[in-house]
Amino acid sequence: MNLEFLATVLAAGQIAAAIAVLGGLFVPIGQGNIAAKAIEGIARQPEARGAIQSTLFIGCALSETSGIYGLVVSILLLFANPFVNTFVSYYY
Repeated sequence: MNLEFLATVLAAGQIAAAIAVLGGLFVPIGQGNIAAKAIEGIARQPEARGAIQSTLFIGCALSETSGIYGLVVSILLLFANPFVNTFVSYYY
């Protein structure tokens, strides 16, 4: 019973890590959309280039950090799963 539950905890952690990494797959799509809209905005109003460009950089930075957070969460779930430590301390 205990080993079956531990296997379930490990499998759930791996599935959760895969879901967390999926967030990183959509980051380039979002950054492409951000850049495309910024280029359109600069083409329509060249005098607002500075404001649009600063907003572009902030948007790309926020988008990139969400992908990095997903990667960090997946690494934590794969290599330092807190649920496994809780299981081991509870049952052993």
